Amino acid sequence: MTIEARLAELGVTLPDAPAPAANYVPFVVVGTLVHVSGQISQDANGLIKGRLGADMTVEQGAAAAQRCAISLLAQVKKACGGDLSRLVRAVKLTGFVNSTPDFTDQPKVINGASDFLVAALGDAGRHARSAVSAASLPLGVAVEIEGIFEIR
Repeated sequence: MTIEARLAELGVTLPDAPAPAANYVPFVVVGTLVHVSGQISQDANGLIKGRLGADMTVEQGAAAAQRCAISLLAQVKKACGGDLSRLVRAVKLTGFVNSTPDFTDQPKVINGASDFLVAALGDAGRHARSAVSAASLPLGVAVEIEGIFEIR
């Protein structure tokens, strides 16, 4: 099954790749690796803001992380000239969670992105990962995730 077919089965349509908000590029291709800049939690309704441990549940945070993963795939699609069949695998994610000092479930939040990538890519979605706390994130968003992907 193609990635596009899996996404359709999951009810996901990739948005246009979000434009960078400052002086950086959304991705850099080096050889067969695509390094995607941090994607913040947002959906069709706008930014997904909040702070885990204060005003968001782990489930809400995981949903925000899934939105970051959808944006990551949108960037990879753009890096591949619109052809997601060139995507070989997810290599590594680094997830940042806007959370209180006593919140310790950052991995459960970033699971929202990891679980989505495995659902969308199968075994090619399994990746190395870091999930860390942040005292704040740009624009007050709940989650930001950057990623490295292998392409052909």
